[in-house]
Amino acid sequence: MNRSRRQLLRAGLGLAATTLAAGTAAGVTPDQVEGPFFPKRKRADVDADLTRVEGRDAQARGEVIVVSGCIMNEDGQPLTNALIDVWQANSYGRYDHEDDPSKEPLDPNFQSWAQLKTGEDGRYRFRTVVPGAYRASGSWWRPPHIHFKVARRGYRELITQMYFDGHELNGKDLLLQELPESGQRKLLVPFSGDGERQGIFDITLAAV
Repeated sequence: MNRSRRQLLRAGLGLAATTLAAGTAAGVTPDQVEGPFFPKRKRADVDADLTRVEGRDAQARGEVIVVSGCIMNEDGQPLTNALIDVWQANSYGRYDHEDDPSKEPLDPNFQSWAQLKTGEDGRYRFRTVVPGAYRASGSWWRPPHIHFKVARRGYRELITQMYFDGHELNGKDLLLQELPESGQRKLLVPFSGDGERQGIFDITLAAV
């Protein structure tokens, strides 16, 4: 097992023991490990369409989907000006990151990272592709997932992951299975619709 994926395993399982209760209480979205592949370098293009890179004509490979949702407090009130980082692997299961040792191909037309801000209604929306699964270690394959980091003044910063409801690897994922069923349900998103399938991932932050 390579160093980066070993760090993910250690950090993820350690995190679960300390955040399990806090992350599932009162409807707050559960915390999850940031992982080793949060982007290190600034990118010129971090808009809400990850399927295209500025200056390139081609679209990213993979199934295009739309993810949207509302950032809210524990009373269900939308939060304006919440800052959201979104990052993920491409459709082959590889991150555009210096430390990812994957032998799968990079996709030069996939943006891989977006930075968003909620409006007055607390909502966000972005287009992306379904990320590929990848081997974390041994027989452990991580299911498709999208990373979120959400920050808002007066609230605890949240780092979590969104999963695709119904995927066969969800039930075997060590990080997702560390959560109780109620916590897992908050992170599992069904996708549906004609053309570009759409899913809604609402996020609840805890006040400081």
